Amino acid sequence: MPLLAIPFPMIDPVLIEFGPLAIRWYALAYIAGILLAWRYMVVTVRNTALWNKTPHPTATNIDDFVMWATLGIVLGGRLGYVLFYNLPYYLANPLEIFAVWEGGMAFHGGLLGMIVVLIIYSRARNLSGWTMFDLAAIAAPIGLFFGRIANFINSELWGRPTDVAWAVVFPNGGPEPRHPSQLYEAALEGAVLFLVLRLLSHRFKLLQKPGVLAGSFAIGYGLARSFVELYRVPDAHIGYLSGFLTMGMLLSLPMVLIGAAIIVWALKRNPEENKAAK
Repeated sequence: MPLLAIPFPMIDPVLIEFGPLAIRWYALAYIAGILLAWRYMVVTVRNTALWNKTPHPTATNIDDFVMWATLGIVLGGRLGYVLFYNLPYYLANPLEIFAVWEGGMAFHGGLLGMIVVLIIYSRARNLSGWTMFDLAAIAAPIGLFFGRIANFINSELWGRPTDVAWAVVFPNGGPEPRHPSQLYEAALEGAVLFLVLRLLSHRFKLLQKPGVLAGSFAIGYGLARSFVELYRVPDAHIGYLSGFLTMGMLLSLPMVLIGAAIIVWALKRNPEENKAAK
């Protein structure tokens, strides 16, 4: 093993097996992320100090939304991976599209899936769409954190070769020590982004300006993901699009501009427009 490299912790991606049935850390990460995000949203809507007179969903509304959110994340994430990252393979092997237990989820697809179900659910229940986006935004880093930890356990999406002291030799990444880019993403997209949004929602009470937190999430994720892409190896079947540009950057950098535009728009709205925001 190269000097200073950290050995990969040999954690079996399968937690428990019952004959043909296998419970994988990857699936548990999604379940934990969704459940904890749900509870965080429920606690937030019950905290009256955060809302003043701003209309917001009830805890029951959030409870009812969990199944919608799960479908949006799973279906959107899978279709996003199929379309953005490996379409030729899945066109040749269409049944593999349904093998979600083997991994292969795309954040940007999951994001689009969530946007669709948020719009449908908000209109169906006559709720403020932007407030629902804000609530989803402050909870999303929880799921991102667990998802990236699962990527590390699966020894996938690892980083470029490096000689930093915390480099890891991945079992399927060759003999070179590499950046543990999954942990970088867990820290930045998960922990750091969660704390920033927590500060904005609880200290600065920005849930009272619908859309600001959704825009802040888009900026934060776009910057964090684009930064980590500098240390992460792109998918082998895609490679670099041009120079150091990767598919992850191409999909993430526009989020920064979109997020900034949403924030400017949301801050210009007057209080009455915020109350009526749909």
